[in-house]
Amino acid sequence: MPSFNFVLLTIVGTGIVTWLSRIIPFVLLKKFQLSKGVIEFLSFVPIAIMSALWFENLFVQHIGQLPSIEWGNLLASIPTVISAIISKNLLVIVVVGVISLGVVRMVLGM
Repeated sequence: MPSFNFVLLTIVGTGIVTWLSRIIPFVLLKKFQLSKGVIEFLSFVPIAIMSALWFENLFVQHIGQLPSIEWGNLLASIPTVISAIISKNLLVIVVVGVISLGVVRMVLGM
């Protein structure tokens, strides 16, 4: 069984590393100016992350078979995508998504 000091140092060390990995980019970007191409490329990162999270939850993986569709998530995605097209506001999209998934799960008993 690990000693208390080892566990404590591990927790503190991982906390420092996590904090540094989030602070160092801000410190460096204050001193350097990014090119217009890099800024344009980085503007697509939130779209890519949201798409990856959406597709990950839209399909269920089966080893040795093709993935199947998670129908509850697909049904909840319809009003969410419509709200994304209309509002283009992340807060509205998340709220509509959470509410629609809750309604789908309540109605379908999932």
